[in-house]
Amino acid sequence: MLANKINHLLSLCKQISSSQPISHSRPLRYLPPRPSLSQIKQAHAYIIVSGVFGYVRFMGHILAYLSLSSSIPLDYCSTIFHTMSFPSVFTFNNMIRCLAKGNSPYDSIALYSSLQRRCLKPNKHTFTFVLQACSKALAINEGVQLHTHVIKLGFGDDLFIRNALIHLYCTCSRVECSKRVFEEHVLCRDVVTWNSMLAAMMRDGQINVAEQMFGKLLEKDVISWSTMIKGYVQNGLLEQGLVCFKEMRVRGIRPNEAIFVTVILASAQLGLLGHGQFVHSTIESLNFPISIPIGTALIDMYAKCGCIEKSISLFNDMPRKDSWTWNVMICGLASHGHAKKALALFQNFTSEGFCPTNITFIGVLNACSRAGLVCEGREYFKLMVDKYGIQPEMEHYGCMVDLFARRGLIDEAFQLIETMTTPPDPVLWATLLGACKIYGLVETGEKIGNKLIQLDPAHDGHYVQLAGIYAKARKWEDVVRVRRLMIERNTNKVAGWSLIENHGLHRFVAGDREHERSSDIYEMLQTIGMRIAEAGYSPNVSPVLHDIEEEEKENAIKVHSERLAIAFGILVTEVDDCIRIVKNLRICEDCHEVIKIVSKVFQREIVVRDGSRFHHFKEGKCSCLDYW
Repeated sequence: MLANKINHLLSLCKQISSSQPISHSRPLRYLPPRPSLSQIKQAHAYIIVSGVFGYVRFMGHILAYLSLSSSIPLDYCSTIFHTMSFPSVFTFNNMIRCLAKGNSPYDSIALYSSLQRRCLKPNKHTFTFVLQACSKALAINEGVQLHTHVIKLGFGDDLFIRNALIHLYCTCSRVECSKRVFEEHVLCRDVVTWNSMLAAMMRDGQINVAEQMFGKLLEKDVISWSTMIKGYVQNGLLEQGLVCFKEMRVRGIRPNEAIFVTVILASAQLGLLGHGQFVHSTIESLNFPISIPIGTALIDMYAKCGCIEKSISLFNDMPRKDSWTWNVMICGLASHGHAKKALALFQNFTSEGFCPTNITFIGVLNACSRAGLVCEGREYFKLMVDKYGIQPEMEHYGCMVDLFARRGLIDEAFQLIETMTTPPDPVLWATLLGACKIYGLVETGEKIGNKLIQLDPAHDGHYVQLAGIYAKARKWEDVVRVRRLMIERNTNKVAGWSLIENHGLHRFVAGDREHERSSDIYEMLQTIGMRIAEAGYSPNVSPVLHDIEEEEKENAIKVHSERLAIAFGILVTEVDDCIRIVKNLRICEDCHEVIKIVSKVFQREIVVRDGSRFHHFKEGKCSCLDYW
């Protein structure tokens, strides 16, 4: 066995010597800047077999090369390090760096202690590497001790060490400490310093401070812009993130993959197609490669902006897909009511050798729920548990309860909830409450509604749902009682709004008269009202939770936010253009019927993304088949 190993080492040496002449005194001289692990081992073999003078010094360089590897073989590094009786500071530093980059950051910190016990004096590189280890291990106590060593040994004004300290404090959520380090030496900063502080401020929610710092930063690199864009989006300021992206493009900065993915996801969350199309066109104009993360984000964006056909096209054109890509497409199809396509795609997904996850089954069960496929829903729920061993989570139960509730199978929904190993969350009960409203189950709805109010007294939706059940049953005293309870508990109904994009964003609320074209919009509403009445429209005033005259109820419904948005859309778009609306709440029954008739009378395609799903209105029909 030993002879075989020696022969293998000799063969490796011959490979090196035959490919390029290596100086006996400089055996590492001809290695590339970032050699592969195989090349490093060949050089190591040459050093061992040829008995090169200065073995310890060369081993330090071997460790230096290993520390640059993308995947560091820590066992191999440790073996090299422990062969040396008296490793130098240089060797210690490189071993500390290897451990810091690997999965053993605490071992890196321990090795620093070992260096001190040997009475070796750490240098600036030592602190840079060991502080990186502290950041990775979130070892704030050890990091603070190292900070004192930095000051004691006179390295307090070293730029790289200061950057490592700022990064440590930021990572460990000690923002004020990082701020103090940042402000100590005003002249000792580079773009890395500023970027670390920008990230810290954004992570801490100090948006204004980050904006001020960003304004002062003279040399902004792509990381600076990425930090601001990502910070805006993570703090829910989606539109500001997109504005920042556009400003970055005006200044000629080429985005990286992380920026593209972030702004695509922001566009998806907003549901505004124009923003997403701008990002997509930027990717194409720069000939930026459509990686799996970017392709997946684009599929998700188009699905959430109502362009499911574009999502399907992108999905089909992607040469490589991962499981997340498939999951996004399955969930997208489900949200648009394409249940059979979603289920067929799931079959292809498993045929391709992918293993479903909990997210996959959320999409599959949601598809069944949207289309009322009760039998299929039961089968897939059983398949998820029995074949793939995935324990149902609240979202899976939610899909099944929704499926049963929509089909009026209230008892089966109750039975499923009773089998849950964890207590049902308010969303499940709210789903059942909605079904009670649809099927007029006043007593059951009253019980669930009161239970929900006890579980989650601050949530306005529960009161509104319960009041809606009473209103449908014309129990106006109970409606008044529930609304009074809302007021007493400071729980007001969330105002519904609708967004439409046309040379900017236009937001409407019910009865809105703030828009600059308000008079034109209301004139168009009158026109719409006359045309749909001629087509046989009759108002459904059940959503109005007030005991008022029928005429007043009809007038209240006429000015719902989505109707104002559609009236504006008809005014400002071409006849062949699709009108796209984003709504924060579930569309009411009457508005749903009105938009169906509008799509037929005005021969317009209208897509509404409400709080529940997508509705594609065309030629008097909706993709949800009146089942939402």
